[in-house]
Formats: sequence, C-alpha cells, structure tokens
Amino acid sequence: MSERVLPGRAGGLVTLGAADGLWVGLTADGAVPTASGALTCFPAHARMGYVLLGGHVVEVVRAGGGGWGVWPGEVRRAAAELNAVGMDRQDLVRIGPFRGVPRQGSEEDTRLCWRRRITGELQELGGAQRAARGEAGRLCHLAGIDWRQILVEQNPDGAQRTWWLPRAVVRLLDAAEHAETRWVQAARARQTCAAATVPPSRPRPARDTGSRQAAGPGGPTASLRPYSQELEGQLYSALSRKPGISRRVAGWACAVCGGAPAAVLDHCHEHGYVRAPVCQSCNTLERPDHLYSNDIRVANRYTRLFHTDTIDWLRHWHRCPGCRARTTLPLPHLAAWTAHISCRSLRPTHRAPRGRRPCGVLRVSWTGSQNTPRSCLLTVAVDCCPSGEHRVLARVPYREAAERFRLWLAETAPAVAAAAGPDRLDGLPARSRPVIADTSGEGLALF
Repeated sequence: MSERVLPGRAGGLVTLGAADGLWVGLTADGAVPTASGALTCFPAHARMGYVLLGGHVVEVVRAGGGGWGVWPGEVRRAAAELNAVGMDRQDLVRIGPFRGVPRQGSEEDTRLCWRRRITGELQELGGAQRAARGEAGRLCHLAGIDWRQILVEQNPDGAQRTWWLPRAVVRLLDAAEHAETRWVQAARARQTCAAATVPPSRPRPARDTGSRQAAGPGGPTASLRPYSQELEGQLYSALSRKPGISRRVAGWACAVCGGAPAAVLDHCHEHGYVRAPVCQSCNTLERPDHLYSNDIRVANRYTRLFHTDTIDWLRHWHRCPGCRARTTLPLPHLAAWTAHISCRSLRPTHRAPRGRRPCGVLRVSWTGSQNTPRSCLLTVAVDCCPSGEHRVLARVPYREAAERFRLWLAETAPAVAAAAGPDRLDGLPARSRPVIADTSGEGLALF
C-alpha cells in the first residue's frame, strides 16, 4: 500500500489521508469493522494533537506547509492491537438510552464520550436539526471503529427501543476513552511544566515536530494499578458520597477482567457493601436481566458467569461480607444460578440442523424475598417455546437453592468456599449487615 510522505519531513511522516487508507487496509481482515475516515472525519480532530485508533492514541504532528501528519508505525501498531481483539456478535451490552445521563458540555465536544455520542446520534432529531448539523457533523466512526455495522437495536413489545454493542467493542471503546483522558492530562501537565521553566522575557522555542516526545505518542506510561481490597467492608451509600471517589476509581484496573480501566463501584444491593471497582462491561455482565422486580431472564451471558469465568465471578461476589458470611449469592444471582445450573437437566430440547438446541427462553421468578427465606420460592420456567408451550420446570424453596449452591461452590471453587461461612466473621466491619431477620418465628438466622 502506498504511503505519501510529507515533503520536507524526515522520519517518514505520512498525511492523514494516506493514514486513513493504511488503517483500513491493515484492519480489513480483523473481527472489528473499521471506518475509512478514521483520521480525517468527525469526530477525529487532528488539531487537538492526537487521534484515537481503537484503544490506541496516535500523535498528530504539524508538518511543513501547514499540513498534519502521523507516524505510520503508530498506525500499524494500533491496527495490530485491534486485529488481536476477538468479537462475539451475540455477546451484547446495552449502551443506551439510560435515564439521568448528563448532557455533554461544550468543552467536551472534541472528546470521545462514546456513549453520549451514540445516544445523541440515534435519538430522534427533527429535520431542521439534521439540516443544521449537515453531513459533515454526522457521526461516522468512534476511534476508527464503524459502530453502525455492529449496532443492534431492540424494541421488545413496542416498548422503548434500546441499543446494544458487542462486549468486546464496549471494552475497546472504554479503553480508548481512558487512554484519551490520560493523554490529555499528560499534555496539560507538560504545558504547565514548560510554562513554569521558560522565562517570560524569552520566547518559547518552536515545537520540534521532527522528534518524538519522550512520553511517546500514547501519552503517559503510567499503568493502571491493580485493586487490592482497599475498599472492602465499606458501605456504598457512604463511600459514593465522598469527594473525588470517581477519580480514585478510574485509577484502578477492573477487579474482574483486569484489562480495562475501572469505571464504577460494583456493590451488593442486598447488604450495601462495596465489592470492587469494575469496568462498564463487567458491570453490565454482572447485572441481572430483570423483566420485573422479581423476574429475570437467564440470558446466554450467564454461561460466562457460571462456566467460563466462574471462579473470578464467585470471588468477586463474595467480596461482599454479607454474602461471604451466608455462603450464598444475592437473590437475583442465586435465582439465575438455580435456573442455569441446578435445573439445567430439566430444560427440554428440540431438534436442530446440528443436533438439539435448548427450548425457548429460560426465566426464573420468585415470591417473597431473602428476608423471609421460609416463604421464598423460586420458579424456573421456559417461555417462547417453539411448540407454543410455556413450561414450569421446577419450584425450588430458597433454603434448598442456597444449600445446592453451597455444595456446588465447594466443588467448583474450593478456595472461595473455604473463605466463606458464618464462622468467617472476624473480618466484618463494625456496622455489618450479614444477619437478616427471619419472620418465621425462630428469631435471627444467617439466611
């Protein structure tokens, strides 16, 4: 592939247009679709001094004649990183719309903020607004990724439409947003340092565009620090109100996957304790797919929670002192486990071109709550059966489901099970909440 070298420049800088073609050519065989105008089309903004290609920050340099160029080696590096990403188009994460999303300020117009950008692009706009924006303002890509090719829109039962992207792309865009933030912070720090060291009477030297910055085009080299249980035992209601907690969370790597920057504090909704900082992707994966307050759909993503990455997720859930003391899971998670694991053999199958496939959609509901375990009952059912049936597979009392989980936990994750139980209360904080009132007449119980 030809790369037009900028005249009068040493070191092999290429124009942004040539870099666009290079990016598309190098990523043509990758799993993630890419866009042709990654460096020249909106929202890429070369005058900011950088562009995002996947999860990589590529420095943009002003060349002779007022043009802009990039180092082709950095484009190749970004393409190699993107090509290494595998994508499952069936493993989806909801990206919007959500309530209470703050509006994007004018100072963030050049920043990625990809969730806000997609939501703003897909929301219904009037003809006058679209005309005012023009084709040049149309959101063509995000960090060089053609998100329109992989966006999934769902509108079940005529309700509000929702938008979904593959989980691998969500993690990639989260990493790009985090890398951009670090790059901008480092650039501002360099400017402040330069302004403080150069005397006012002397003009500042022109920027040497022919040499690479010591910090590199990717911005600061400081890596995310791993989470080491610094927040264990703290209540989310109190911790979330502390000033600066969001910035502190962003400095950690996700406590589950370890490869993406943390974005939120995951916490147990039953006991109120903080579990750990996690990325948006893992937070969505962990969240039960509620249909109603006491009814959840058991989607295919539970395979990762209870099969592929079982030990990591069990260890994460038991970061809550209440769940660890009871040796169980929050009620929605326990219900999903009961349907997906304990009642798996009861689910009927149908003939398919390649063997047999599970029947319909698995769903589990419950009456009562974990606060009244003797009267709490889990009902596992199959909806949307191809033969038109809606079948109830099992009705499991809460106490029986909790006992089944304990036995399975001891076999599947012995180390996690060994650290759990009512005799492991030494590490609980003073304001612990693992004991739940049992109104059946027997006083307090650890259920």
